[in-house]
Amino acid sequence: MDYKFLIYTSYSYGIPIGRPLELEILKRGYQVRWFSYIPETKSHLPKGSQLLESIQEVVSYDPDIILSITDYVPDFLSGLKVQVFHGFNPAKRSEDDHFNIRGFYDLYCTQGPSTTLRFQEKQKEDPHFEVVETGWPKMDPLFEKAEEKSGSLPVILITSTFSHRLSLALREDVLEEVKRLSETGKYQFITVLHPKLPQQTVAKWQSLMGPYFTYYDTTDLIPLFKRADIMLSDTTSAIQEFMLADKPIVTFRHRRPNDCVLNVEEVQELEAALDLAIQRPQKQLAAIRKEADLNHPYRDGQSSARVIDACIASLHKDKSHLKKKSLNIIRKYKIRKLLQYYPLKTYRRPAYRPKQ
Repeated sequence: MDYKFLIYTSYSYGIPIGRPLELEILKRGYQVRWFSYIPETKSHLPKGSQLLESIQEVVSYDPDIILSITDYVPDFLSGLKVQVFHGFNPAKRSEDDHFNIRGFYDLYCTQGPSTTLRFQEKQKEDPHFEVVETGWPKMDPLFEKAEEKSGSLPVILITSTFSHRLSLALREDVLEEVKRLSETGKYQFITVLHPKLPQQTVAKWQSLMGPYFTYYDTTDLIPLFKRADIMLSDTTSAIQEFMLADKPIVTFRHRRPNDCVLNVEEVQELEAALDLAIQRPQKQLAAIRKEADLNHPYRDGQSSARVIDACIASLHKDKSHLKKKSLNIIRKYKIRKLLQYYPLKTYRRPAYRPKQ
C-alpha cells in the first residue's frame, strides 16, 4: 500500500528533524513532500527534496499522514496529524508549555519516558489523541559511525538560545572571554548560534574567526556534536540533545543548574570549568547518562523508523473510542490568517484509512 506523507515545519531548525524521516519514507518507497510558510526555510531544504510551494498545493496533495515539527498544524487537512516535536523540553521555559495540548494532533510521537508519561497523563484528561514513544528522529544520525577525530586540541562547541534573558551570545563579556580563550591556542572552538538571534549578534561572533575559532551557519548540529569534546552553552534545549553524545557540558548562568552541567555564574570562571570538563568528570557523566535515558533511551538510530511505523499503525487503527477535538475556533482562525487560506472545513476526528 502506498502512503502520502507531508513534513510540515516552520523555521529552518525543523529541517534536521524532518530529514531522517524523509529518508526513511523514501527508503520504504512512499511519497513525501515538505511544506513551510517561511521563505528562509524553503531555501534551506536538502537538494532533491520535494517542496509544496503553497497551502493550496498541500490541499491538492491530500497527505495521508502529516508529520508536524511545529506547535500547530492545519485542521482543514484530512490526514493523520502527528506531533514530532521541534525540541526536547528545555529548562528555559515552563514545563506546561511543552506539554500544552492545543487540540490539533491525533498522535504524539514522544521522545522518551520523561515526556511519554506526561503526555499519557494529558491523554487521560482529554482523550482525543494517542501517545506512542518512538524516540526523536533528529537524533538518528548521532548514532551513525563517526569520522576519526583529527587534531589534538579539545574541541569546544558553543551553542546558545535566542532568549534575551538567557542567551550567552548576547553578552559582550562572554564574547570577549571566548575571544581571549581562542587566542591562547589551548582550545579549538566551533560555534553555531540560534537562527532567531539578531544578525548583528551573529556578525560579532563571526568576527572571531581564526585558527582556533570557526563559526558554522547551520541548523544541523549533529555533525558538530560528533566533532566536539565539550559543549559550552546557556539554557538552550541543545543541551538535552548533546547529552546523548555522552560528553561533558559547561553552562553559563543556566536557569536550572543540576548535576548534568558544570555551571558558572561569572566569565572569569569559564576557563577553569572548561579545563575541568576536559577531564570528563565521572560524577557529571553519570548524571548525564541518567538524564539522557529519561529523555531519549534509544541509541539505535531507528527513531524515524519507529515514527513511521507508529503513524501507519495509527492510520489503520479503529480510533472511534477517541473524543472529538475541541472547536478551537480562535486557534483555527489564526492558522488560516497565517496561511492566508480560509476554508470552512475542519476535521475533529482522527484520520482513518482501511488497510488494503
